Amino acid sequence: MAKPKLLQVKVPNAKVLKEGDRAPDFELESDSGEKLRLKSLQGRTVVLYFYPKDMTSGCTREACDFNSSLGDFRRKGAVILGVSRDSAESHRKFKEKHELGFALLSDSRGEVCEAYGVWKQKSMYGRKYMGIERTTFVISPEGRIARIFPKVKVTGHSDAVLAVCKA
Repeated sequence: MAKPKLLQVKVPNAKVLKEGDRAPDFELESDSGEKLRLKSLQGRTVVLYFYPKDMTSGCTREACDFNSSLGDFRRKGAVILGVSRDSAESHRKFKEKHELGFALLSDSRGEVCEAYGVWKQKSMYGRKYMGIERTTFVISPEGRIARIFPKVKVTGHSDAVLAVCKA
């Protein structure tokens, strides 16, 4: 698989993106096998949500919640994009199984996850490991980060994101 193309690099020594920052541009493979570039969506609000793994309970619930509200997001002119390190093929199966109406992007090398600061040390049952910290970025039509939802709790999250999207 080709290396994802990061088209804008984080500023050196910048450890955390913050609201108002320009969203790092990228190009990633989608579940359909096509390349999607963030900059191609300029002029629209983008809900960019990072999640740990396809076919897991929390990630399935989050995706299905966003999908249930997809019409409301579209009425506000927003595009939803899910990103994980799973392959485009895994995304395709996940999307088909749950009939998701938005693109899932494969960041198999984790470069976009790192650029957005969501690749972090996690802990489960006393074991430490690196993984995606569930985080959502709302990106303005001008390409700036309008809102960051860190350490997302799935229940009610899609409603909270929808509330900050402007029509």
